[in-house]
Amino acid sequence: MAIKDGDFVRVNFTGKIKETDEVFDTTYDEIAQEAEIFDENKTYKPIPIVVGGNHLLPAIEKEIVGLEAGDRKTVEVESDNGFGPRDPKAIQLIPMKEFKKQGMTPYPGMRISAEGGEGRILTVNGGRVKVDFNHPLAGKDLVYDVEVTEIIEDNDEKIKSMIELHYSNPNVDIEKTEIEINDGVVNIQLDEMAKFDQQTYMDITFARFRIAKDIWENIEEVTKVNFVDAFEKREETADEEEDEE
Repeated sequence: MAIKDGDFVRVNFTGKIKETDEVFDTTYDEIAQEAEIFDENKTYKPIPIVVGGNHLLPAIEKEIVGLEAGDRKTVEVESDNGFGPRDPKAIQLIPMKEFKKQGMTPYPGMRISAEGGEGRILTVNGGRVKVDFNHPLAGKDLVYDVEVTEIIEDNDEKIKSMIELHYSNPNVDIEKTEIEINDGVVNIQLDEMAKFDQQTYMDITFARFRIAKDIWENIEEVTKVNFVDAFEKREETADEEEDEE
């Protein structure tokens, strides 16, 4: 079955800089290790996306349309359709005193966050620090090797896939998520471990909104999504009652 916009699929990919063939991202652990970009906190496996949902670069998702499960494709992405051109105005000089206020000792190559953006320090000269706030891949043409591993058909599995994509909590078992769909309303009760999430309330709320939005925009019969936080009274066992005495 050919993939179309709005389909839920799982894909593997490897992204490389066209000019140098340098790998900068991948879903394969062996490739990440070979490229020396392996992250022990990351799970390497096919990722779920909605085609046309801007979960990958639009230029990549466009090329996935028409493929079938098991198909592979190499997609070339020009910089304008990737992470955009480099902006000279995004290179800024920051007084050294601003770093000292934060107790930081800047050095070339160091990555920093400032005013909601991330940058890389280029040079440190006397009392001034030059920082590049361009995206690391800005101005670069890219090549992606993409493999479609699965087309997700079941609505429950579609919903779980969006939880997996947007709710990054390694302690939560997605298979323990309870999903109920009635009259266009989806009720989601996450794994018990989600109640002990240490992310901020804002981050959790935003993740839930993105999950809900992808569900109601791409599963035709759904108009509302509820996240149910249930707390049940636990009956004490005889052994526990004896321990309290």
